[in-house]
Amino acid sequence: MKVKTILVSQPEPKTENSPYSRIIDKEKVKVDFRPFIHVEGVDAKNVRQQKIDLNNYTAIILTSRNAVDHFFRIADEMRFKVPDSMKYFCQSEAVAYYLQKYVVYRKRKIYVGKMYFPDLTPILKKYKDEKFLLPSSDVLKPIVPETLDSLGLNWTRGIFYKTVVSDLSDLRDVYYDVLVFFSPSGIESLLKNFPDFEQNNTRIAVYGNSTIKAATDAGLRIDIQAPTPETPSITMALQKYINTANKK
Repeated sequence: MKVKTILVSQPEPKTENSPYSRIIDKEKVKVDFRPFIHVEGVDAKNVRQQKIDLNNYTAIILTSRNAVDHFFRIADEMRFKVPDSMKYFCQSEAVAYYLQKYVVYRKRKIYVGKMYFPDLTPILKKYKDEKFLLPSSDVLKPIVPETLDSLGLNWTRGIFYKTVVSDLSDLRDVYYDVLVFFSPSGIESLLKNFPDFEQNNTRIAVYGNSTIKAATDAGLRIDIQAPTPETPSITMALQKYINTANKK
């Protein structure tokens, strides 16, 4: 069956020349974007109940832009002036670059990983005497605590924000040829919003092993998946599938 409409369970990319734009232009398909999950910050009182005192930490581990936003939000709510001596360990260049929203980059001690959390290991090993704070969501990939524990670091996790299922009730009678998912939370949102969901001819596209497992466990048929050696990105996987499906 041909693909004419796609729903991506993420916010629309802010860049004009995103890979999705190329699919839209080249394949003449309609691509909509709608976050199936969203983030809500917890308040300072909740953080204090976790027995977290920001004065006790000398280094912050940041895994995402959300972690950056909510660390500084909580610091502001607690009237905590982040000292210039604070060290920042960022999972990727994108996170480190985003940090500039809050600090003068060249005047701070910022250490950057390549992309995946374990990439930070060689850097973290050099700073075992620091007291680390990990601002995170209530949903945390196991590789993060596993990596930190394996290094024997003095670290504390603080839940500064939560991942919440979005209300998608307005989509109940809207049909898409392909639904695209990037996390188990996205699959959970689909099933919570539409407990009577029947896949029928809807194609399911998933990115990442944890998302594949969540979709499979939910009894969904996976038609498109990434990363693979041939299609490392979800947009490449979509492009390949559309090329085949729309030629029929």
